[in-house]
Amino acid sequence: MGAAFKTFCMRFCCCCCQDDDDEEKTPLISHDTLEYFDREAKKRRDQETNLWSEPGDPSHSERDDDRTLYNLLQSRAQTQRGSHGYRRLSIDIEAMRDMRREVRDKWKMLLENLGFMAEAESLLTVSASASYDRMRNAAVARSLLQTLHTETSIFNSKEPPPERYLFILDRLIYLDAAEDFVAKARRFYPPRDDDDDDEEENPSLINLPLLLSRMNQNISGGEDEDEDDEDEGEATGPEE
Repeated sequence: MGAAFKTFCMRFCCCCCQDDDDEEKTPLISHDTLEYFDREAKKRRDQETNLWSEPGDPSHSERDDDRTLYNLLQSRAQTQRGSHGYRRLSIDIEAMRDMRREVRDKWKMLLENLGFMAEAESLLTVSASASYDRMRNAAVARSLLQTLHTETSIFNSKEPPPERYLFILDRLIYLDAAEDFVAKARRFYPPRDDDDDDEEENPSLINLPLLLSRMNQNISGGEDEDEDDEDEGEATGPEE
């Protein structure tokens, strides 16, 4: 009886240990679930990278500049990587992204100047799921956006400002910081003169030669870039 009981205990304990090991090896989240989260995270990163102007536009093509960027991205996806056409499309895409990043950087600088050092990124993040129905002060936000567009140079174009900034202003109104933000924008980015407006009317044409020059430098081995770096080092001194 004693020997049989010991044998039973040994088998039972081994089974328990085996079950525990199997449970530990079983992942808490399935592979399909992880892939879903990865896809969603990539989608959000793509939206932020391309800086779509109309968050509520699922096609990202209702606004003229969004449609232009979308078509460029689609054309590049169907072009052989490394070809001349691919490089040209990449230059055009980067020019549009630079223009939009410049506007976003202005907003970030103003937010940080207001004291939102840690919150600037989250305040500027607007996803495709943003809804106008959830805005608390839509009318006031639109009025302030128009003020920024006409009375400051925070935007690079005379075209209507991107709708995504309505949501950011709505958040600032809720935080009682919108008026201060507009005052800072007037101070740091006053309206341009008429001559400056003519120059900046189509900033993509200004950025494109610069990006093309950089691309040519990369193709030729970057010799010109090295010379520019040396000249800059002589002018400004070594960085610490």
